[in-house]
Amino acid sequence: MGIWLLAVCAAHAQTIAITDATVHTVGPAGTIEGATVLVEGDRIVAVGADVAVPAGAQVVDGSGKIVTPGLFSPVGALGLSEVGAVTGTNDAIQQGVQFAAGFDVAHGFNPRSLVVAISRMDGVTHAGITPQSGGASSQVFSGLGSVVDLGGAADAFLTRGAVVVANLGVRGSALAGDSRAAAVQVLRAALRDALDYRDNKTAHERGERRAYSVSQTDLDTLLRVLDGSVALMFNVNRASDIEGVLELAGDFSIRAIVLGGAEAWMVADRLAAAQVPVIVDGINNLPTNFDRLNARLDSASLLVAAGVRVAFGAAAQTHDARLITQSAGNAVANGLSWHQALQAITLAPAAVWGIDDQVGSIEAGKMANLVIWDDDPLEITSYPEQTYIRGVPVPMHSRQTLLRDRYLQIDSALPPAYRAPANPDPVPRFR
Repeated sequence: MGIWLLAVCAAHAQTIAITDATVHTVGPAGTIEGATVLVEGDRIVAVGADVAVPAGAQVVDGSGKIVTPGLFSPVGALGLSEVGAVTGTNDAIQQGVQFAAGFDVAHGFNPRSLVVAISRMDGVTHAGITPQSGGASSQVFSGLGSVVDLGGAADAFLTRGAVVVANLGVRGSALAGDSRAAAVQVLRAALRDALDYRDNKTAHERGERRAYSVSQTDLDTLLRVLDGSVALMFNVNRASDIEGVLELAGDFSIRAIVLGGAEAWMVADRLAAAQVPVIVDGINNLPTNFDRLNARLDSASLLVAAGVRVAFGAAAQTHDARLITQSAGNAVANGLSWHQALQAITLAPAAVWGIDDQVGSIEAGKMANLVIWDDDPLEITSYPEQTYIRGVPVPMHSRQTLLRDRYLQIDSALPPAYRAPANPDPVPRFR
């Protein structure tokens, strides 16, 4: 392990030049042909067709290759869920009344998760980790979400506790006594209590105020929502429920994010006017419940055309975070431009989370999270040749690929369990 730490430190100090590539910066420079991306340590220091490569730099030939920013999976339970059917490996589910809005999944994040290795092989360099409902005692508030990079470092958090997730619509109804109206009232009552708590803290500490509807931890968290430092992410799909979100956000002057948004296209103009972004699943257009009757494949293009910031993602895609590229590709087939689709899986989710000054595009000063592709990244058959996280090339193998290679050794006289892996440096050493 000590040798590995020295190697990582050397990698962080290294200068890397990816040369002669087609670079989609997703920034002001747009797409640059025959470009060089220069990386020093964990940062991009230059990008362009006329960038000089310094002596001693490691040169990566990008001829015929495509370079994009690292992909950003904006929601899910990467590093929080190992096996969906095994309760002991799932740490994203909020339960109980002590921690609802204040339930912080960051405490359960495992940077060494096997799912993390699989995702970064597919170009996902950073991800939003978000709490979920699902337990018998889950609440309308699910808790706090954060953003992590998937490089396996101890300082994985790019931002922590940046959003509070809440449930409305059919899911909120199930959590509030089978009533959509009750779910909205739960949210409003909690926000009003937080306002009262803010204005009467001393009296509350002396026990002179009425009992609040949420815990002390939740009140402290909701104060950050009310002062604008934390956004409120609403898990909601039906157009009328989204209109309720806009009304609530306006009444309390909070920053809102719509997650799901199957029918968001129906109120696109109002979302654009309120500057409320939408995280959509570009693959699932089926009317799986009464909240999604008007789901359609071209919803992303309709939202973007109206001026809404759109990112692709779905909380259920934890083990398939790479499917954001399929969502983007499907959106291109249904009216979204290719560059808009790439932005929706890179810079747009970074902006939704408020960290677009750090990641999401290839610009000098930003984190060196990069992906090299040999073909169109939005094609389902395309896979990264190399992923870089904070300037470090990550292993392009996982436990899955190591097992695959072991069992492909059909000419070995040893039983599979005794065969050496094809790559003697397993993923856990990187992490």
